[in-house]
Amino acid sequence: MGAVLAAAVVLSATACVSRDDATATVADGTVDLAELRGLTLRVGDQKGGTETLLRSAGQLDGLPFAVEFSTFTSGPPQIEAATAGKIDFAVTGNTPPIFGAASNAKVRLVSAYSNDAAGDAIVVRGAGGPASVADLRGKKVAVAKGSSAHGNLLLQLKKAGLELGEDVEPVFLQPADAQSAFVSGAVAAWAIWDPYTALIQLDPTVRTIAVGTGLLNGYGFGIASIEALADAKRNTAVRELVVRIAKANKWARSHRAEWAARYAAAIAIDPGAAKAAEDRSRRVAIELTDTVAASEQELTDAFVAAGQIQGAPRIADFIDRRYNDAVRPFAGD
Repeated sequence: MGAVLAAAVVLSATACVSRDDATATVADGTVDLAELRGLTLRVGDQKGGTETLLRSAGQLDGLPFAVEFSTFTSGPPQIEAATAGKIDFAVTGNTPPIFGAASNAKVRLVSAYSNDAAGDAIVVRGAGGPASVADLRGKKVAVAKGSSAHGNLLLQLKKAGLELGEDVEPVFLQPADAQSAFVSGAVAAWAIWDPYTALIQLDPTVRTIAVGTGLLNGYGFGIASIEALADAKRNTAVRELVVRIAKANKWARSHRAEWAARYAAAIAIDPGAAKAAEDRSRRVAIELTDTVAASEQELTDAFVAAGQIQGAPRIADFIDRRYNDAVRPFAGD
């Protein structure tokens, strides 16, 4: 099987900010949608992600502002780009915001999405490979640092009585490079998320030894830059986009076959893999609640305990519920 997916654009930026700057209260000014003409909202994306979903559901039609999409390989670079003022908004998995909070990223979690984490998996190759997570002791595992797969790997090892970094060596690679390392045997396992999970599972020599269901929260988050939220026009545009993403997710859940076909075509992957990935990994919009915050804090604390991040971030400081009322009518299935 060839390379799984290649990112069209990789944007990465670093910014050093103080804790006070990162957790300061951000004003919630808004304007009428009619005042957004001429505005371009900069949105971070992953291939086949937000843009494809919105376009397929017709939710980019009639927008009173333009949207400029930039493609990233995973969530952490999106957080960095938002902090550096390169993008205004992006949708990420559950773990990138935790690493962002640890680095005092100038972002807020402004929307939330949920599934059962069935697409977050740890895979191995060959009949003689590790039979369980416990068998990964002393071995190398490829994983994208700060991704939801990183969170799944951490919790799966903890459940098996192993420690990441001590008992198991993480090899931090983005998906295309991780796949090469996995196929070549340079690593014993690969911790990954959909659609990469579904694609690698097409290989009959690949076995899945763990999935996130029941252990990892399946949350995803819309993150917005503080700079965008502090600007009344951009804040209004982000709110409108968040609502349309919620509507698009609802459309995808009720048009599974059509959405899977469009998704497969957009990223040029096997239709069966696309259907498997979207059936189990498409997140529905939910409200940002105390329950969501508490679950994210638990995952954050697990990373802290494992020495995977610095400090002790308080996720509640990075959550902004300003769009809950707007999303509520379109939340859930």
